[in-house]
Amino acid sequence: MTALAESRSRTYDVVGIGLGPFNLGLACLTEPIAELDALFLESKPDFAWHAGMFLDGAHLQTPFMSDLVTLADPTSPYSFLNYLKEQGRLYSFYIRENFYPLRVEYDAYCRWAANKLSSVRFGTTVTEVTYDESEELYAVHTAAGDTVRARHLVLGTGTPPHLPEACRGLGGDFLHNSRYTRHRAELLKKESITLVGSGQSAAEIYHDLLGGIDTHGYRLNWVTRSPRFFPLEYTKLTLEMTSPEYIDYYHALPEATRYRLTAEQKGLFKGIDGDLIDAIFDLLYQKSLAGPVPTRLLTNSSLEHAAYENGTYTLTFRQQEQGKDFQIASDGLILATGYRYVEPEFLKPVRDRLVRDSHGNFDVARNYAIDVTGRGVFLQNAGVHTHSITSPDLGMGAYRNSCIIRELLGTEYYPVEKTIAFQEFAV
Repeated sequence: MTALAESRSRTYDVVGIGLGPFNLGLACLTEPIAELDALFLESKPDFAWHAGMFLDGAHLQTPFMSDLVTLADPTSPYSFLNYLKEQGRLYSFYIRENFYPLRVEYDAYCRWAANKLSSVRFGTTVTEVTYDESEELYAVHTAAGDTVRARHLVLGTGTPPHLPEACRGLGGDFLHNSRYTRHRAELLKKESITLVGSGQSAAEIYHDLLGGIDTHGYRLNWVTRSPRFFPLEYTKLTLEMTSPEYIDYYHALPEATRYRLTAEQKGLFKGIDGDLIDAIFDLLYQKSLAGPVPTRLLTNSSLEHAAYENGTYTLTFRQQEQGKDFQIASDGLILATGYRYVEPEFLKPVRDRLVRDSHGNFDVARNYAIDVTGRGVFLQNAGVHTHSITSPDLGMGAYRNSCIIRELLGTEYYPVEKTIAFQEFAV
């Protein structure tokens, strides 16, 4: 009998589906609340967060206080600092004098927290969610044949890797950056490598490959459709846009305005760490002292077509400002093309209970609900079009979870900040 089978007759206050950092944070924050009976289901056998990008020295772009719980409850036993204390590394982190945890370190912290929770079930794939009108309960069905009932759902299935249209069905051994470290050794044997994309992950991979260009002798291309390799904007007044006041302001804007801003604000959460950009330039300069470096950096170039034959990719790009097409032949291809939300198939039976905007996306309410009741189904990290840059921001995860818990309980358990910014966003 599975662990879930033992709970078939049990009705949970909330079931979370998917266990990335945001739902894991919710699990940590609900654990001490006696009034909430919560369960969190994850299809993977263990917690895993961007394991394919554990490059040496790669770190978060947010400080350690953006952990699972601290900004909601600084006294929580599931804090990053408590993790360091239990590992005997608190003083080392203090002496390091760097607020930004290493990416591999953050992943280990999340696994540590997940292993402490009684509400988490790994290796559990949700196949269908239905709704019982008479009992006003959701039924969550799993691949093992188990069913659990819940008054509320929180969707945390995350954003899967996105492949450009030109690469759909493309053969060969090309890879998305999410699998980079697992296939790095094979890439280093190739005569040429092309990297497509311009965010933080692309920059980390380029810096890594550039470091070995002399040793392994490959040609290296870095191509992006962006007009430049732009830095993540991380000034303090800009950071005030990750605030309750800005969410209030942004959410109240007309839908068309919000979608326009979504496109314009990419540099606020999809840019490259400024120090890494400088490190790339310095490494290029250093290597150029011995002669031309076999690498190209190309901007304003969108991938229009890709073909694979006899071990070689033929990539057709369009230089958007010039309106000219050009081709690159490459043995290796890495797509650092980001992640996009895909609505889970298991929601099909309850789609008529979920509200949408004119674009067909979930119309996420200010309280993060997406269902017709306004407090039955909540969504994690798929609301840039409604909640702006706060949606994927790790630092706002604890705030969002505090709001969701307030909705679940009908009262405020963790104090929810109303104002934190010096500036005014609305007139």
